[in-house]
Amino acid sequence: MALVEFRAVSYEIAGKPILRDLSLGVEAGETLVLLGRSGSGKTTALKMINGMLFPTKGQVLVDGRATTDWDPIQLRRRIGYVIQEVGLFPHFTVGDNVGLVPKLEGWSTSDIEMRVNLLLQKVGMPPIEFRSRYPRQLSGGQRQRVGVARALAADPPVLLFDEPFGALDPVMRLELQRQFLTLREDFQKTSIFVTHDVREALLLASKIALLSEGRLEVLAPPQEFRQAQCDEARAFLAVLDN
Repeated sequence: MALVEFRAVSYEIAGKPILRDLSLGVEAGETLVLLGRSGSGKTTALKMINGMLFPTKGQVLVDGRATTDWDPIQLRRRIGYVIQEVGLFPHFTVGDNVGLVPKLEGWSTSDIEMRVNLLLQKVGMPPIEFRSRYPRQLSGGQRQRVGVARALAADPPVLLFDEPFGALDPVMRLELQRQFLTLREDFQKTSIFVTHDVREALLLASKIALLSEGRLEVLAPPQEFRQAQCDEARAFLAVLDN
């Protein structure tokens, strides 16, 4: 059974279709990259997984249950969420930001401390140096690393990434992409990753879902995606030649 599944999902705003009959599944341990132009529906699809939006038609299921049947707080605590703006609490230290959800879940102080230290180490931010800093004392890349650590903190089965590296310079972006691959090997998380960058999609995905005007155009592993013949896929792949 897919850990995350879209069943004939459509979504409209004021009669305008944003998603059109989207059906796909994400198995445990997979990284699905939602690839598409601005306005293709990829972020809308992502927000349906943690119940920020709900389908006009169809169902989104997480762990076999429709998102409409979950308690919203319970659902969101099972899902780590990383966005481009990071969204760290400015008056919390790095350690407090990373440890927030485990604290809300009732973890012991010692378990939170061990988890925070482990994750900061994993994202390349030694806790002895960074744990007591505040977000304003970090670079953009460092804040994004803290955002990833926070998403992993309570050991959620699903991680969502909404163009998390899009605002970073190319060198930092590549470093964090490589770090994502390492973290995926270490933690074996199911991840759904939104991007408009075909190079990023080919590097990170175990499966790519190409959306265009709310429709699923291609669903394939990276090597098969490179051979896709539909016009939208060829348009993205043409970027690789430039």
